[in-house]
Parts: sequence; structure tokens; C-alpha cells
Amino acid sequence: MRTTDRNTLHYRGYVGDIEFSEEDAVFHGKVFGVKSLISFEGDSVKTITEDFHNAVDEYLEYCEEKGLEPERPFKGSFNVRVGSELHRQAALEASGRGISLNALVEDALRQVVG
Repeated sequence: MRTTDRNTLHYRGYVGDIEFSEEDAVFHGKVFGVKSLISFEGDSVKTITEDFHNAVDEYLEYCEEKGLEPERPFKGSFNVRVGSELHRQAALEASGRGISLNALVEDALRQVVG
């Protein structure tokens, strides 16, 4: 599923991932891409959007009050675990192209997402 197919909200650099609970008749979600649990809910597009904005604002205010650096999603680095044979093949491919393994992975990701 591409991110454009997902039910998401965007605010101040944060992305909220939304689901619907038929049992509770409510939309609920959490901020995607951070370890902290930042959740929100609402019974309409308007109320879930407002609660998402409030949840992000409250999180940022809490961090400021406590002197903490807020988590930022998608900071540009992540760990990838692959099998040793794939790792070897990728490293050899990168070396053969005269680029870093990181550049090879970045190129591959660009082809997939965009």
C-alpha cells in the first residue's frame, strides 16, 4: 500500500495514521514514525483532525516544559536488517559502481517510492 492510499493526517511535520472502529463508531489514530505514543480520536473528520492537532501541540508543549527534545519522525536514518548473502551482494554491487552501500540503498528506495 502506498502512503497516498493510507488514511493519514499531516500537521507540523507529524503524520497521524487513522483507523476506524466499527464497534465503537469512532476514528482513532496515533502519530506514525515516533516511539512516543501520541494518540487521538474523533467521531468525524473535523473532530479527529482537531484532536490530532491538539495531541501534537500538547506533545510539543510537554517536551518544551520538561526541556526535552521532541522526537521528529523521518529524521533520515534507520537500520535495515537483511540476510548476510544479500548484504554481501549489495556491498559488492555498490563497490562495483564506486558508491557507498548507503547510496545504493538510497537509490533503490527512490526507485520503489518515487
